[in-house]
Amino acid sequence: MTPTNLETGLTKTEVQQRIDAGQQNDPAPALTRSVKRIFSDNLLTWFNLINILLAALVFFTGSYKNMLFFGVALFNTAIGIFQEIRSKRQIDKMSLLSEATYQLKRDGALIQVHQDAIVQDDLIFLTRGDQLPVDAHIVSTKGLEVDESQITGESTPIAKQVGDSLTSGSFLVSGQAVAQVTAVGSQSFIRELSSEVKTEHASHSQLLATINRIIKILTIVIVPLGAALFISKLVNGNSLNAAILGTVAGMVGMIPEGLVLLTSMSLAVSAMNLARRHVLVRELPAIEGLARVDVLCLDKTGTITSGKLKLDQVVPLGQTTKGELETVTSGLIHAIGDDNETAMALKTAWPNPNWTATQVMPLSSARKWSGAAFEQGAYVLGAPEFILPQPDPALQKRVHQYAAEGYRVLFVARVSHLSADDLGTVTPMGLVLITDELRPNAANTFAYFANQDVALKVISGDNPTTVANIASRAGIAGCEHHVDMSTLPEPIDYDHLVETYTVFGRVTPTQKRELVKAWQRADHTVAMTGDGVNDILALRQADCSIAMASGSEATKSIADFVLIDSNFDAMLHVLNEGRRVVNNIERVASLYLIKTMYSVALSIIFIFMASSYPFQPIQLTPISMFTVGIPSFFLALEPNHQRLSGQFMKQVMVIAAPAAICIVSYIMFIFLVGGVQLQMPYVQTSTLSVMMTGAVCFMALIMCARPLNRLKVGLVVLMLVCFVMIFVFFGNLFSLSSIFNLQLAMFYLPLLASVYPFFYLVQELLGKRLFSRIRWR
Repeated sequence: MTPTNLETGLTKTEVQQRIDAGQQNDPAPALTRSVKRIFSDNLLTWFNLINILLAALVFFTGSYKNMLFFGVALFNTAIGIFQEIRSKRQIDKMSLLSEATYQLKRDGALIQVHQDAIVQDDLIFLTRGDQLPVDAHIVSTKGLEVDESQITGESTPIAKQVGDSLTSGSFLVSGQAVAQVTAVGSQSFIRELSSEVKTEHASHSQLLATINRIIKILTIVIVPLGAALFISKLVNGNSLNAAILGTVAGMVGMIPEGLVLLTSMSLAVSAMNLARRHVLVRELPAIEGLARVDVLCLDKTGTITSGKLKLDQVVPLGQTTKGELETVTSGLIHAIGDDNETAMALKTAWPNPNWTATQVMPLSSARKWSGAAFEQGAYVLGAPEFILPQPDPALQKRVHQYAAEGYRVLFVARVSHLSADDLGTVTPMGLVLITDELRPNAANTFAYFANQDVALKVISGDNPTTVANIASRAGIAGCEHHVDMSTLPEPIDYDHLVETYTVFGRVTPTQKRELVKAWQRADHTVAMTGDGVNDILALRQADCSIAMASGSEATKSIADFVLIDSNFDAMLHVLNEGRRVVNNIERVASLYLIKTMYSVALSIIFIFMASSYPFQPIQLTPISMFTVGIPSFFLALEPNHQRLSGQFMKQVMVIAAPAAICIVSYIMFIFLVGGVQLQMPYVQTSTLSVMMTGAVCFMALIMCARPLNRLKVGLVVLMLVCFVMIFVFFGNLFSLSSIFNLQLAMFYLPLLASVYPFFYLVQELLGKRLFSRIRWR
C-alpha cells in the first residue's frame, strides 16, 4: 500500500495508473439479463429451429399461405422479447435506487462516485450509515463506531481508532472517518467470502421444470414421429406436397411453444409489476418459488424491526425522580455528541436542557461507558457492571431480567469526579430501557404468512432470548422455543433443531446454511432473508433468497429479490404475484397441451392409415388463435391469489386428456364414416375436423375460465364469433369448405350437439377410473 497525500488524495494520473494495473473496484452486479442475452434466449431455441425447417419445407411446396404458422411463431417470440426488455428497463431504473455513492478526495477536491470508480489507495470519506464496498484502514476519525454484524453476526458496535482496519461489508453506526483503501475487487474480504459460493444461482421452478420435461419428451418424439408420418404418406400414394403439408401440420400441432412463451411473459410482467412496488426481481422463476415457500427464515433487523431504536421507559433508582433522571440523561447524551442509534433514540425522546459541559468522556469500547461533567454535577451512562465499583446483585438481577425481555439497558449514575481510572463515589440514578422499533406492519405481515401455512423462523446473530422477545412482540408463534447456537457441542443435529425450535440465536454463517439444508431435507421449500455478508451462504442455499437494499452489494448480487425500500411488507405482493402466475398458467396450460396430445395421437394413428393427415398447417391457425392464444393471454394476467394446489399435472390433465380423447374420437368418426362410408372429399373431412376440434377446445376454454364472470363470458363469445367468421368469410384462405352445404350441415349439427355430453362423460370416466389412482406431483 502506498501512502496517499491526505491534503490532495490521489491525482488523476495516479488514478489512471491504478486502473491500468487492474486495481479498480468491481461494479455492483447487474440484476437483469442483457438485451443480447434476452434476444439469444428467446430466438435460439430448439422449437424455433424446427419451425424454421418446417417453414422451409412448406415454402418448397409453394403453398405459401400454409406458412402462416411461422409468422405467428415469430410474432409471439417478438412479443416475448419486447415484454422482457420492457420489464428489464423498468427493473434497471429501479436498481439505480439501490446503488450507493461514495465521497472520495482526488486532486484536492471531494467527488461523488459509484463503487466501481474506487481504486487502490483512494481516500474515502465515511459518515454514519455508510457501508464499505472495499477494505481500508483509518487515517483520521472522530467518534467512529462500526457495525460488523454483516460479517460476524454480532450487532454490538465496535469503536475504531486511527490505524485500525475497516472490512468491506461493515457499516458506520456513529462518527465519521477518512480511510485509505487497502483492497479492492477480488482482493477485498467481501469478494473472498462471495467466492465460496457459485457465481450462478438457478432458482428452481416446478412450473418451468414440468413444462421443460414435457418439451424434453416432445424433443425426443417429434422428429422421428414426423419422419415416420412423412414416409407413410408417400408410401400410401400421397403426393410429395400433400405428404409435406400433412407432416408439417402434425409437427406444428405438437409444439406447445406458446406455453413456454406465456409462462416467461407472465413472469416478466410480474417482475415489472413488482418493480413498480420497489421490489427488484433478479431471478424470474423465484416469483413462483416464493409462492410455494412453506418455511420463511427471518433476520431480526430489517424484517421484524425497522433497524431503529426507541426509548421504551426509564426506571428511577433510590431517591431519583423520573423527571430528574430524564433531564440528566438528556443533558448527558446531548453533551457527549454521539450520533449512534442509541443516542439518536434518546435525543428524539427528550428536549435538550442545554447544559454546558466542562468535561466530556466519549464512549469507549474498553470502558463501556461515557460521561460528562456540568455545573450541576458529573454523570455517566453505560453498562452498570463497568460503572459500579462493587457488583450489586439486586441491580444485576434486574438488568438481566430487562435484557431477557428484549431491552437494551443503560445505567445512569452520579459520580464524584470524572476519570477513566476512578469515578469515585457512584450514586445510582436509574435505568434507561431502549428497544428495537418494530416495523409498523410487522404483525400483520407475519400473520398473513402464518395464515397461508408458511412457518416463520428467526435466525439471528444476536442473543436468542432478546430476539425471541422481539419476535413474540411481532406476533410470531413458537418464540418460546429458542436456542443459543454458540453453546451447542459438535456435531450438531440440525434435523432435530429445525423440528424443535423457532428462534435461533448466535448463529454463524455456516450454521445458517446448515439450518436451511436441514429444512430442505425435511421436504420444505425455504425462503431466506438477509442483508449482510454473513447471510450469503444461507441465501445461496435457500430455494428463494431475499435481500434488503440497505444490505451489502454481495448479498444483493446473489439474492432472487432485492427490496429497494428495505420494507419486508412488499413480500406480500411477491407472494400474490407468484400465485397469480402459477394458478393462471395451471389454468391455461391444458389449452396448449390439448393440441400437443391430439397431434401426437393423430400422427401415430395416421401413420397406419392411407388417408391424408386431417389438417393442413393453415387450418390449425384459427384453432390455436381463438381457442388458445388470445384467450390464454388474458386469462394468464387475471388476478388469482388462491393457495397453490401443488398438483400441476393433475390440474392440466383433468381437462387436456378428455379434450384430446374427444377430438381424436370425432376425427376418426369423421374420416371413417364421412370419408370412407360417405365418400366425402378431403376438403370437407378436414373442414369438419377443424370445426369439431374447435368446438371441443371451446368447451375446454369455458372449463379453464371458471369461475365465469361477464368479462370472461364476453371473451369466450367474442372468440367464438371470430372462429365462426373464419368459416363464413375466409373459408378459401384457410382451405375450408362452405359450411352451408346441406350434406355437411346434416353431418356436423348432431356432432356439435354431442360435444358437451361426450366431453362430460369422458372426463367423469377418466376422473373416477384413472386420475383418482395416479400419484400426481
